[in-house]
Amino acid sequence: MKRRDFITLLGGAAAAWPLAARAQQPAGLPVVGFVNGGAAMASRGAAFREGLSKAGFIEGWNVMVEYHWLEGHYDRAPAVLSDLVRRSVAVIATPGSDPVSLAAKAATAKIPIVFGMAKDPVAMGLVESFSRPGGNSTGINFFAHEIEAKLLGLMHELLPKAVRFAVLVNPSNATNTEATTKSLHEAARSLGLEVLFFNASKPAEIDTAFTAIVRERADALFIAGDAFFTSRRVQLATLTVRDRIPASFPGRDMAEAGLLMSYGASLVDMFQQVGIYTGSILKGAKPADLPVIQPTKFEFIINLQTAKSLGIEVPPTLLSRADEVIE
Repeated sequence: MKRRDFITLLGGAAAAWPLAARAQQPAGLPVVGFVNGGAAMASRGAAFREGLSKAGFIEGWNVMVEYHWLEGHYDRAPAVLSDLVRRSVAVIATPGSDPVSLAAKAATAKIPIVFGMAKDPVAMGLVESFSRPGGNSTGINFFAHEIEAKLLGLMHELLPKAVRFAVLVNPSNATNTEATTKSLHEAARSLGLEVLFFNASKPAEIDTAFTAIVRERADALFIAGDAFFTSRRVQLATLTVRDRIPASFPGRDMAEAGLLMSYGASLVDMFQQVGIYTGSILKGAKPADLPVIQPTKFEFIINLQTAKSLGIEVPPTLLSRADEVIE
């Protein structure tokens, strides 16, 4: 069993990165526009830069990166992307944000785009096929919705007496919300569970949703994968502790922040792979020829400290299957 340090936010300094990058940009270096729907996270930015370095590019030496963290404000994406397109950046990287990836595709058919998407990029029209993307987009599909049924099943296994599961979704991320609603309805029906859906796209709406969740006497909470929710993980963890609600999320960040459990593809690996593909394109590769990658590493995390505080006995069989247990 390992301990993980809490991932720290980069705070206000990150918001200034794009302006600083423009002001200090050495002449002649290619510029990568990095756009993510969530808040700045040190581990994910570092993973992207590590991917670039594996492809032979070091930020500030032979490439410049402009970081745009939208903190859940997906409505800002078109203006940010329009500016990047106007200035003809070399590559646009959109790891971990389906709405941003779709907005990038709508913004340009010429500038290469490297995405990290939860939803099927073929179904969303970003690529023609996984093996031959065609067009100007390629990247990673990290199966967020395909694994939601498994995460709900793991919650049911850990909480066998829980019947009413609240599900928190972000309506401003419409494609993800639609997919999550469909997958969890089907999974809940097969497990004999009831799912109740609650919306939040602003911090205050998270507070309102928790008031309703408690009022509805939900036994547990499933937080849908969304960059906005990741950016509000401290708020969400605090509320679950306050209201004593066992909760899950598809990414490890929430379990590290204090939620009961998580299961999903390694998003740090995804950010790194987006960096590798971005570097490959900077060296001359065409997005049309780079196959869409699917993850091979999935992480099941249990926060044992949270389980003990909630009086939950984690079965040894479940502990043995966890990739990491936070004590």
